[in-house]
Amino acid sequence: QVQLVESGGGLVQAGGSLRLSCAASGRTLSSYVMAWFRHPPGKEREFVASINWSGGRTNYADSVKGRFTVSRDNAKNTVYLQMNSLKPEDTAVYYCAARPQYVSVYNYWGQGTQVTVSS
Repeated sequence: QVQLVESGGGLVQAGGSLRLSCAASGRTLSSYVMAWFRHPPGKEREFVASINWSGGRTNYADSVKGRFTVSRDNAKNTVYLQMNSLKPEDTAVYYCAARPQYVSVYNYWGQGTQVTVSS
């Protein structure tokens, strides 16, 4: 089993920055694809970013490209999401997720951390 715990959320003004962390325990994540999703109020959960096991391949939603950066430290079993130039529409609960690289479904999820961007 894998346990994921997000941290770093909070309230920030538009244009500000936050850095989310996702700490994993129970199993090393060096062979897992890690991702961030978010659930905005009143909307469906949506993909934000992902990173492969080596950190050499990343994917981003169009809405966050150029503003958010996903990274990982396999030695610390931790994944990060650096969020810059935040907008009110980035307000959401942000979730960390993990899947083995040979599986298409994210089967491990954290409990989420709230990010609120004020205008």
